[in-house]
Amino acid sequence: MKHSKLAIFMWSIAFIVLIGVGAATGYAVYLTDQVKETASESHQELDRGDKSEKRVEVVNPAKDHTSVLFVGIDDSEARSENASRSDALVLATFNDDDKSIKMLNIPRDSLTYIPEVGYEDKIAHAHAFGGIDATVQTVERMLDVPVDYYVRMNFQSFVEIVDSIGGVTYDVPFPITEQNSSDLAGAIELEEGQQTLNGEEALALARTRKYDSDLARGERQMEIIQQIFRETASTRGLNNFDDILTSVSENMSTNLTFEEIITFKDYFLQKEGFTFEKMQLDGEGGFTDKGWYYQLAKEDVETTSEELKNHLGLRNPLASEDPSSTTSDEPDDMEESM
Repeated sequence: MKHSKLAIFMWSIAFIVLIGVGAATGYAVYLTDQVKETASESHQELDRGDKSEKRVEVVNPAKDHTSVLFVGIDDSEARSENASRSDALVLATFNDDDKSIKMLNIPRDSLTYIPEVGYEDKIAHAHAFGGIDATVQTVERMLDVPVDYYVRMNFQSFVEIVDSIGGVTYDVPFPITEQNSSDLAGAIELEEGQQTLNGEEALALARTRKYDSDLARGERQMEIIQQIFRETASTRGLNNFDDILTSVSENMSTNLTFEEIITFKDYFLQKEGFTFEKMQLDGEGGFTDKGWYYQLAKEDVETTSEELKNHLGLRNPLASEDPSSTTSDEPDDMEESM
């Protein structure tokens, strides 16, 4: 059974938070040097260069509203013979004026047009067709929103990273029996109630699809993300930073530089604490002549697109007036996916 591993991207965000906190608090000079080295090893530009086609100018996260696409992939040995698909897609927008964050969960089975191949398919397949560049291009077209940066992480490091911060405390909503990261059925068993989850348990709870709806699962995953934020930025998380960096350097890629990453610290170090708005794309699962897909609700996609554009201030001089996503000769994927 294949599982959605939205939990993969949790650590990608937490890594940015931790770098920002570590840099802001002056947490040991040697640590800053390690972070810089890790950021350098993980750096990978997009083929398009440093600017989205939906931007007039290159953004600066230190002063501009920006967006980051978090991509989780499963490239474990059991699946290495095939090109990796994205098992998690979350688009985060950052508004510099009020230091607010919106995070949109994009269901991996969403039926949409993939420019890399020129036809509709599950959005998760974009990565298999053309890697991170095809994934970014597909998300930009579907939402008509620029993707300024990406962070790509595989799920193999998630378990050891959660373990390195001493686990994550969470109120488990129901008993679960789930496979572990090695796909061993029934390896994880959790009772209902608040408890400290190790890495395997946190991954199983975040990715399970058997106990509630896709929307409820997305909500649960976002709650786990918030808790990982809190515990990663704690003294306990900082004390285990060496172990965290070792895993991250081998399992993450991003087009963010170290200097750009630390500019996000202001979002997470506000006196009242950081918050973010969780967003979902409405739709309905169903079968087509191509198999099972998540059929996106066109009106909700349009409304979500406008909300993200407003949050990014796309009426300012950085905004693109490029109408290509709505006037091209490509098929209207939202209409055909209804």
